[in-house]
Order: sequence, then structure tokens, then C-alpha cells
Amino acid sequence: MRILSGIQPTGEKHLGNYFGAIRRWVNEQAEADCFYPIVDLHAITVAQEPTELRKSTLSLAALLIASGIDPERATLFVQSHVPEHARLAWVLECMTPYGDLRRMPQYREKSQTHAAFGVALLTYPVLQAADILLYQADAVPVGEDQRQHLELARDLAQRFNNRFGETFTVPRGTYPEVGAKVMDLQDPAMRMSTSSESDLGVVRILDPPEHIRKKIRSAVTDSGREVRRSPDKPGITTLIEILAAASGESAEQIQERYTGSGYGPFKADVADAIVELVTPIQRRYAELRNDQAELTRILARGATKAHAVAAQTLQRVHEAIGFVPP
Repeated sequence: MRILSGIQPTGEKHLGNYFGAIRRWVNEQAEADCFYPIVDLHAITVAQEPTELRKSTLSLAALLIASGIDPERATLFVQSHVPEHARLAWVLECMTPYGDLRRMPQYREKSQTHAAFGVALLTYPVLQAADILLYQADAVPVGEDQRQHLELARDLAQRFNNRFGETFTVPRGTYPEVGAKVMDLQDPAMRMSTSSESDLGVVRILDPPEHIRKKIRSAVTDSGREVRRSPDKPGITTLIEILAAASGESAEQIQERYTGSGYGPFKADVADAIVELVTPIQRRYAELRNDQAELTRILARGATKAHAVAAQTLQRVHEAIGFVPP
């Protein structure tokens, strides 16, 4: 089975990214043929500072490898290094109804709140479809917020196949297990996000240990001292789920262990578990960032592997639609 999942290079990655996506990718690479593009073409749908984009792309590559993505098993590459992405996107745009793109939730939301925006805000779901269809992906891990985009990719694959003959694999979506969504430490009603209003609400994978401990200590809690998951205790529920994800224990085991202990010892153990989890990642990340030549070599090799697959798909597409071969 072939799996594809992309990640944007912008924004410092946090526990939500790790538990919801990165760790899942690490596990999947042992069982499937995995393609993991760093989607820098998607990043420029909003303005980027060039030096910062270049730095963040390399930093993300280092972080993914440090987290366990093995370039010998999975294909890790930068999207813009494989020109077939943009070339297939153009073909697919030519057969995508305008109304389908206007109905995409991200376009509706952002077009109403931004006075000016580029046309890519409307068309980038087609580029996402091209990312997937280029590699004949069988499965695409996505969050609920991307479900409609995946349906567009499926529709485009079926539409092309019906018109020109079997060309694309029609992908299916796989969705995160319950508990993969990590909530903000200061506002447990919101998902942890790099755009959070309070930095204290977000635990980043590369946060120093003392920052992690401070954020956990200051995490909002609920009335009482009982450590249990409950709708009326969203703050403690968030910390229980983080500890369960970091330690491998079940929420029930955690609740039983902290019966009668209060919030103080519990929070200290949550912080310890996170620090223990991220310390080896941070150590390996530092090694990789100090060897940029090796990091660049890894990405170049990944792009070569990705190009070999993408070029075959694009050639089939061009033949199907009647382009003259070079």
C-alpha cells in the first residue's frame, strides 16, 4: 500500500503535530510505501520571507528525521524539487469546476476575512489533489478539516479516469484515532496551534525543558483536585490525554494512579513525560541542523525517488489527454 501525507514548513511544530501526524507517519513507514513531501508550494499561498522559508524547510526536514522518519524507508522530499506537482495541478485545474473550489471551507472563511488574496487561495486544493494523484496513493492520512479536499482529489481522479481511461488510483482517507487531537493548555476548547493567542498554551517539540515545565505548571485546571477525564474538566482532560499519548498508558490507568494525589504531582509527571519524549528528538535535530550538507543530500535523494514515480504518472496523463511527446 502506498501512503502520501504532506506537511507545510511554516510554523514551529508542536505536540498536536507530533501526536496527530508525525508519530503516525513513523509507524506507517514500517508497513507501507510512504511519501512525505514538505509542501513549500502550499506555504507560499500566503506571503513568506524567503530566508525564513528556506530555513524553516530545512528545519522541518531535520525535525521529521529526528522524530523517526527514516529516509531509507520513506520518501522524504521537498515539493518544489519535483516540478511534476505544478504541472499536474495545471492539467487538473483545467477540468475542475469553479463552483467546486468556491465551496471549499477554507476559501469561504478566508475570502470573507481578507480584503485581498491571491488566486492560489482558490486553487490550492487542486495542487493538493495533484500531490496525491501523482504518486498513485492508496491512502491519505488527513484530519477532519481536510476531508472535503480529499473528496475533491477523489472526484478529480474518477472524472479523469472516466474521460480518458484508468490513469489514477482513487485514494481513500484515513483519519486520526480518538485522542490524536491535542487541545490548547490555556484554552482547552481550542486545538493546540502555532497561531494560539498565548504562547503558554502551545508545547513545541523543540521547546527547552524549562519552558515545557513552565507551560505545564501554568496550564489551566478545573475546580477541585480530582484527576479525571470529564466534560466539566477540560483542562485536566487535556493533560491526561497528553500524558497518555506521551507515556503509552491508558487514560484509565492514569486516573487510577493519581487518585487522591491532587494536581501538583500530576502536572509534574506530565512535564517529565513530555521532556523524556522530546529530549532525544531535540538531540538528533541539533546534529542534523549542524550538518546541512547531509540534510541537503537526504532531501535530494528523496526528490530523485519522488521524481521517478511522479514523472511516470505525468507521462501517462500527457499521453491520455493528447499532448505530443517530447
